[in-house]
Amino acid sequence: RGMERDWPKVVVFSITIAKTFLIWINEEDQLRIISMENGGNVKGVFERLCEGIKTVGDSVRKESGKEFCLDPKYGYVHSCPTNLGTGMRASVHIDLPGWTKHSVDKLKARCEELHLQPRGTRGESGGQTGHTYDISNKHRLGYSEVQLVQKMIDGVNTLWKEDKDLQKQYKM
Repeated sequence: RGMERDWPKVVVFSITIAKTFLIWINEEDQLRIISMENGGNVKGVFERLCEGIKTVGDSVRKESGKEFCLDPKYGYVHSCPTNLGTGMRASVHIDLPGWTKHSVDKLKARCEELHLQPRGTRGESGGQTGHTYDISNKHRLGYSEVQLVQKMIDGVNTLWKEDKDLQKQYKM
């Protein structure tokens, strides 16, 4: 991808440190640091992300003497304007069969109320398949990373409880 005058000369590549930690370079945000794992250990994923960001930042500083571009008011500067602020998208994959049966449009509206963003598990434009959703924090600007992770956790817990009620309602 690349951006502006460099596109399409720039090549996108990724570095997989482990199956739970990846770095994408020259993809939309120029640098995307990803921490993930199966299960519900959100704290562990977040701690690994923080350590990874620090390690990458230390390496950049050591090699170039430069820092990540951080504005005190607006957060990290990105080439993707939707990620202005922390740039952090915390998400989980969750099965919501009750919400799917009830109404995908109503699920989207409920996510809006909870400041969440539902996606299909194939990414932003991959579409929805089945009843598994990728649910993430909607906002990036005006909140700390910890607040965004907590918002995602609270919202997903709410959706899960509501889904259990909808499953009972639809005798699933």
